[in-house]
Amino acid sequence: MKTISIITIGLSLLILNHLAFAVSRSDNPSESAADQSATNTARIACTPELYKLAQNWVKDYNATNPSSTISLEQAVGGKSGAAENLILVSDENAPGLTNPSNWKMVVGRDIIVPITSAKNPMLNQLTQVGISADKFAMLFKGKETKNWATFIPIGQNVPVQIYVPGDKGLLLSLEVFTKSTLATANINRLNSAEELIIAVQNDQFSIGFCKLSDLSATNVFEGTAKIRLLPVDKNGNGRLDSFENIYGSLAEFTHGVWIGKYPNALCDNIYAVAGTRPTKKSELAFLSWVMCEGQKSLNLNGYCDLTISEKESNMASLTGEIQVSSNLSSIASPKFWPVALIIVVLSGIFLIFFLYSKSSAGSAPVDPHIQLGPLMREKVMDVPKGLFFDKTHTWAFMEQDGNVRVGIDDFLQHITGKLTRIKMREEGEIVRKGELIMTIIQEGKHLNIYAPISGTIIAQNVSLLTDTAIINSSPFFKGWVYQIEPKNWLREVQFMFMGEKYTEWLKDEFIRLKDFIAAIVRTNNLVYEHVVLQDGGELTDNVLAEMDPKVWEDFQTQFIDSSR
Repeated sequence: MKTISIITIGLSLLILNHLAFAVSRSDNPSESAADQSATNTARIACTPELYKLAQNWVKDYNATNPSSTISLEQAVGGKSGAAENLILVSDENAPGLTNPSNWKMVVGRDIIVPITSAKNPMLNQLTQVGISADKFAMLFKGKETKNWATFIPIGQNVPVQIYVPGDKGLLLSLEVFTKSTLATANINRLNSAEELIIAVQNDQFSIGFCKLSDLSATNVFEGTAKIRLLPVDKNGNGRLDSFENIYGSLAEFTHGVWIGKYPNALCDNIYAVAGTRPTKKSELAFLSWVMCEGQKSLNLNGYCDLTISEKESNMASLTGEIQVSSNLSSIASPKFWPVALIIVVLSGIFLIFFLYSKSSAGSAPVDPHIQLGPLMREKVMDVPKGLFFDKTHTWAFMEQDGNVRVGIDDFLQHITGKLTRIKMREEGEIVRKGELIMTIIQEGKHLNIYAPISGTIIAQNVSLLTDTAIINSSPFFKGWVYQIEPKNWLREVQFMFMGEKYTEWLKDEFIRLKDFIAAIVRTNNLVYEHVVLQDGGELTDNVLAEMDPKVWEDFQTQFIDSSR
């Protein structure tokens, strides 16, 4: 049996590997575009602040498309040496962008960040409370130097030195963010971002403003860095709320920017600009590559990538066709279906042997004094990173297109046991946070579950209608319940948990659950004593599964209704 299982799985993996290789060889849009542009060349220009990014793009593109020739030059003042060149620009005041007759397309975003010295004696407090736009604006009012004491609570009575680079686009964004005029502010203007970073490192009481991409060599997210990012209190409530705390790593920060947890005014668009819409095959191929593979290097270089809808819209404008995601296109490929049929057959064979072995094992005698049920402990609960958890034991995750998937957490599915049915709201319905959004059912017993966020339901997980137990086997992946277009995401996630905070809260829920079950056992000793093990009072998994509807009603009241 074991040998047959291994052979079956091995064959399936080999077939899938062959399929993936075939799809990657035939369905790669950038390769297809490169083949069409084999006999063409293109000249790309960029403004100085984007030179490193553009250089990486051109280098990577040429490496993966050896038949193409893309050259790069620096544009001065948003203009290149040749009028027909495609130019990469981030300065909103560049001539190429201010000319309304020019063609332009957003290809990424540049992020402006405030920084301070790692030696700043108030750093710990600053990372807890953050700094709001209004607080930053105080630094730019008047020509007198402001003190830290008037800037943050318990600040030291020492001057705050402000450093900015000679980047007109950055200064304009700061003025929009703070609603201030920097021309009359008492600030230190430096020639370059490099000078600014050194100045901030050497001045422990200073604040500087630069681009995140300028910090790529400083390891700013590591504890050994000489400078640190100053967290931004986006909602201005005087503290850094959990949803605003996106400063743990570069990936966490850029993702937080991407989903709107960072002020929009501090995110500058990066444009591809030309006199007219590009028509050369080589330019279209390069831009198509930037929309696909090129987006991956944006985060790595301290920039923010585009949303899925933006990328698809750009691709449609470049090619004149609606783009299909790689996953869907590979499934729709005629090459997929014969291979899929083989996989299904092999999987069926494996399933038959598996069920046979289970039935054989089930016929063996069982010692009635041995507890066979697995234990339910908080340490084995699945807590994926990046998800927001609500006190009603639901989760929410914002995807790249801005929509939010929701479902129930691992704690709830472990308690109920295998679910047999789910009642769902219909697509198009508008729900508010705290409203009934689904009912999960186990052999007639049920729990009402409430919405963790407000918005419009745009999709149901229809697979749950025929196999509700998917929620038990994969609550955070295949077992999602709804896809919702959020209405008030940024406010509502403030009341939810992530990561360690959710884990700490879950420990309290286990304590409450043990007390709840203990009370039931004391009242119904002969009926329910089997749900608690003798060694330490550990709970069995699926602890509510064999209990009557009245217990489910009490759980509903004490653990779900009370948390709305």
